[in-house]
Amino acid sequence: MQEISEERFIDIPEEVIDIYSLWRPTPLIRAQRLEKLLGTPARIYYKYEGTSPAGSHKPNTAIPQAWYNASEGIKKVVTETGAGQWGCSLAFACSLFGLDCEVWQVRTSYDQKPYRKLMMQTWGAKVHPSPSSLTDAGRRILQEDPSTPGSLGIAISEAVEVAATHADTKYCLGSVLNHVLLHQTVIGEECLKQLGKLDETPDIIIGCTGGGSNFAGLTFPFIREKLKNRLNPIIKAVESAACPSLTKGIYAYDFGDTAGMTPLMKMHTLGHDFIPDPIHAGGLRYHGMAPLVSHIYELGLIEAVAIPQTECFEAALQFARTEGVIPAPEPAHAIAATIREALHCKETGEAKVILMALCGHGHFDLASYEKFLEGSMKDLSYTDETREKVKVSLAKIPQIAS
Repeated sequence: MQEISEERFIDIPEEVIDIYSLWRPTPLIRAQRLEKLLGTPARIYYKYEGTSPAGSHKPNTAIPQAWYNASEGIKKVVTETGAGQWGCSLAFACSLFGLDCEVWQVRTSYDQKPYRKLMMQTWGAKVHPSPSSLTDAGRRILQEDPSTPGSLGIAISEAVEVAATHADTKYCLGSVLNHVLLHQTVIGEECLKQLGKLDETPDIIIGCTGGGSNFAGLTFPFIREKLKNRLNPIIKAVESAACPSLTKGIYAYDFGDTAGMTPLMKMHTLGHDFIPDPIHAGGLRYHGMAPLVSHIYELGLIEAVAIPQTECFEAALQFARTEGVIPAPEPAHAIAATIREALHCKETGEAKVILMALCGHGHFDLASYEKFLEGSMKDLSYTDETREKVKVSLAKIPQIAS
């Protein structure tokens, strides 16, 4: 019902608010030391979601999803996870409500980020690398390519298959869908009040985009204000150059998963069959984009830019060495875009207010930092080979009139 609700606001259940109070409200921090390093007249603020028990924004939707399932008498939920933040968050939420939790983690992240797997297991979840031999979808992919790095689309297929074939099990998704974006808007609603207390108005708002929940969570309340002509910020979505669904994909009906088990969604997509290169920002390796984010991009309410991972890690180091927080690889993309804007302000002398989403810390991504620091990280951008893979993938999406 939340997925298709026409209500302007939906009340947060008291039980959910009680658990939110473990870490909410999250801090809004001015990055004064980063400003000084860059020599910019811009004022940079970041909304930091890494204070949650799972270290990211994902519990904002994991808690209500687990609560609603438990309230309906469900005993078990299944899901997929890319970098692991969503899997950890759902495992945490399920531990609070007595639900069993089973997670399919994208193979490349399963190998790169073993401590996220251990976090999930600590909270009681079962974790499998995806593709796995436990599902028809996984076995089919492994037969085609035993060394595949996996993708979020494949992991979704596996989790959905298990839910569809077990009556006592429900599937939970950590991004993309309308109700997930709704739950995340607690970020932007808080931020509006925090900026109001500071008497600040953002000129530019920046967030990374994989499926779209972190970006939507911060920006949607500001877009509401923009549509009411109360604010007029430039809003920028930042995606991985290796998986640029907004800037390189097409706007069409496509499946949310590789096996084609989900309902069709109209979104920006690189094709549900597309398997991105194994970049370190596992949460940005999704072939599509949230339908609502895709829609506002088509309306011209937001802009989009794709940035390669080495620039993002360089920006993350600058941030860590001035602000102290080691960011996850995903929000490092937002930091890179923020630094670009701040340096532009330095050139023009404009003292703009930049608001950035810092959706989680990178304490379990240090192997990625090690790759960057030792000089072995490569940019996996949108090459001719990638373009050909996307062309083949897009040829397989359903041919439905828009």
